[in-house]
Order: sequence, then structure tokens, then C-alpha cells
Amino acid sequence: MAKNLTTRQADYAEWYNQLVQQAGMAEHSGVKGSMVIKPHGYAIWEKMQRVLDDMFKATGHQNAYFPLFIPKSFMSKEAAHVDGFAKECAVVTHYRLKNDPNGHGVIVDPEAKLEEELIVRPTSETIIWNTYRDWIQSYRDLPLLINQWANVVRWEMRTRLFLRTSEFLWQEGHTAHSTRQEAIEETERMLEVYARFAEEWMAMPVIRGTKTPSERFAGAEDTYCIEALMQDGKALQAGTSHFLGQNFAKAFDVKFLNKEQQEEYVWATSWGVSTRLIGALVMTHSDDNGLVLPPRLAPIHVVLVPIYKSAEEMQTVLDKTAPLVEALRARGLTVKVDADDAKRPGWKFAEWELKGVPVRLAVGLRDLENGVAEVFRRDTLEKGSLPLQGLDIAIAEMLDDIQATLYRKARERLAAQTYRIDDYAAFRQQLEDGGFIMAHWDGTAETEALIKEETKATIRCIPLDAPAEQGKCIRTGKPSARRVLFARAY
Repeated sequence: MAKNLTTRQADYAEWYNQLVQQAGMAEHSGVKGSMVIKPHGYAIWEKMQRVLDDMFKATGHQNAYFPLFIPKSFMSKEAAHVDGFAKECAVVTHYRLKNDPNGHGVIVDPEAKLEEELIVRPTSETIIWNTYRDWIQSYRDLPLLINQWANVVRWEMRTRLFLRTSEFLWQEGHTAHSTRQEAIEETERMLEVYARFAEEWMAMPVIRGTKTPSERFAGAEDTYCIEALMQDGKALQAGTSHFLGQNFAKAFDVKFLNKEQQEEYVWATSWGVSTRLIGALVMTHSDDNGLVLPPRLAPIHVVLVPIYKSAEEMQTVLDKTAPLVEALRARGLTVKVDADDAKRPGWKFAEWELKGVPVRLAVGLRDLENGVAEVFRRDTLEKGSLPLQGLDIAIAEMLDDIQATLYRKARERLAAQTYRIDDYAAFRQQLEDGGFIMAHWDGTAETEALIKEETKATIRCIPLDAPAEQGKCIRTGKPSARRVLFARAY
């Protein structure tokens, strides 16, 4: 159960760190910058995986797996790509240890130096496109729609559980196409898959947009993204989809014969989301009592806590509520019956509230006599009695309402914390309070960098639905054709 959980208002960052650890989602490991994902956190990731995997397969993609290690020479073939990841790469130089002859443990065997150093994958474009050269010969081999579930390593100096760690879990899609237009359509299609998942499953509204050239994925011609707003007013990039053009095809000489028997370079995309989504889920909905999970991603939908004074009373409650438990499970709901005799009901209530179980039931002998159960709704903290008869239907409807309510509240918060600002002083002041700011920008990398240096805010995206609107840049006063989305971000 929660032990003096810091409030969001007092210290949002500390609240988040305490919550993730106290709710049994993750903890820091013995490897600096890396985390242990505990069962409750991993169960959420498993649910995310299942949903996303089904969505990917429904759009024609297949899963495969590629090596963890990438020859250093592969990374150097695409200049922008290596520039973008060089500072984050972990490099393997030797393949063997040996006992220290001076008796100080083990040392790297200097005679076991690799002929070519290996990069622990920060992303897999290079190793995959080296493979695609052998897989693609003709237009008949296209489109090639591949996804990989994997871990990656990016050597982060400042880490935070789920949001930024040296090693994390993700999926990465890598597709090959015969035309530019088909690749662009794939990029946009996968962005919409991510947006639908965020909104319909995570109950987290997002802004769809494209990154500025300065913020694009290394080696991409264009990067599409979904941006979410956390409760503290900071942005979180929740997913990206990249149109890679022919850059990687040219770097790895991946060509195909078209229908006219002419040789062309393949067009490419890549796209991915990671365990960062778990952090987004926590920060979008949770409160000072613990996790608040949307039912569609909650590992446990309903917890039943029997109230009793003796072993016989407990068994009676369990026997009488067994049909209800089975009815709930028959509806596809996950039910936990907490019959742990070593913990008191109050402790259990606080523990399951901390873990974010959407609905809690408490039933004792008196409740059975009255034909009711005490029902607690996690998102609103409301508690009341409902008839046992037909309770499975009522709970299923309640879970649907919780899902919809969480999305509505998050959407309303997003709308309330999105501002249109034209004055730079007001812009800087609003950034201190947080939120998304729609403001004009003159389109230059120099101004973008200047604003970031002065305010620590970045252009999160150029919203896809942003209309043409003549105005003046928030910083330079130069002409601007549309507003872009600014925020401070994780």
C-alpha cells in the first residue's frame, strides 16, 4: 500500500517516481540507467503488446526478429543516421573475460578483441536494410511489411523509469515499398494506428503532426508523431512514424525490378512505440492515491475483497460470490479474489487502490443477507451498494463508463491547457505554468534553436489539422504561414 505518497502538486516528478515503484510497476536495477519491469508493470505492457500486435497484423504486417548487434560499418553507411545516434551507442569491443593474474577478479582478455566492433542496437534500420537487400529483387516482393518486438539500448545520462532508460522495450516496424506515395501512405496509416491506440485504449488524447527538420528522426525525410499532454503541463512524444524516402535503400543498395523491368531503389518507412507509453498512462490519469488505469489496459478489472470474522464466514462469502466471479469472467473480465488471510480489508483496499484496479467489490455476510455488494469506482473514488443480481452487467457497463470518462477528462484538460499566444513575454510566462502553446514560427532552424535556448521549449509538431493562417513569428516577428505546437517536454 502507499507509504506517504508525495502529492502531484507538491512535487510531480517525485510523485511519479514513488508511484511507479510503490505500485509495483518498476524499480531501478543494478545496472545504472536500466530498470527492472515488475509483474504489474509488465502485465500492462503485455496488454499493450497484444492490442498493438493485432492492429499491426490487421494492416498486413508480420513479425520477425533481427540481431541485437550491428556491425559498426553498417552505422556509417547512412551519415545522418549515425550522427543522430552516435552519442547514445553502446559499443562491444571484446568477446571474452579472463581471471586477473593479479587476483583482482576478472578482466577483459586483450587477445579477444573483435575484428569489427559491434553496436548494441539503438534502432534497427541498418541491420534490417542490410538484410532486405537479399529479400527484395522484384516488385513482386513488395510491399514488405515487417514488425519487430525487441529491446534497444540508448546510453542515456539522465534517466527516469519508463520515460527514459538506457535499455527499453519497444516495437519497430520497417517496411519497403515500390513507390514514394505508397510509403507515405504507410507512414500516415501507422501514425493513425498509434493515435487510435492512444485514444481508444489508453484514453489519452493526442495531437497528430509532423516534426520540424531539426526534430526529425535521423535519416528520415519526414517524421510524423503523436504528442500527448501530461497532468503537469509537459508534453510527451507518444509515438513516431517515419518516411525514410530512399535513404536507407541507397545506403544498402536495395533495388528492385519494376513492372517495366527497370531497376529502382526501394522506398522505406519505420515506426515505433515503446514502454514509454506506460509512463504516459501513469501521468495522464493517476492521482495522489495511486494509479488510475483505463479498463481496456488494466491487468485486473475487478478485485473482490471478502469481509469476514472467521474462516467459516470467509468461505461462506467466497461460495456465495463464486457465481458472480464466474459471470464476470464469462464477460471477458479479469477478476482477482483477494482471500489473503494475513492482511486486513483496509490494507487490501489501499493496496488495490494504489495499483489502479478500476472496480473493487467488498462483500460480507450482512451484504449477502441484503443481496448487495459494496462497489468502489477507482477513477472517481465513489462508493455505494449495488444489487448482486445482475451485478456482472452493471460492472461491465461501469467499466465502459470509466474508460469513456477518463478519455473525456483528459480531452477536456488538453483543451483547457492549449493556448493561442502571439506575444513572446506571454509565451514565456505560460511555459512556466505548462501546457501546449499554438504560436507562429518563421520556419527557420535558427529561430527554433533560439526559442529552445531561451525557454527550454521545443516545437513538438506542426499539427496536421493546423489551418493556413498568416501571422508573425512569436520570437522574430517575421512572416509565418501557420501556427505550430510548442511545449516543454519529457
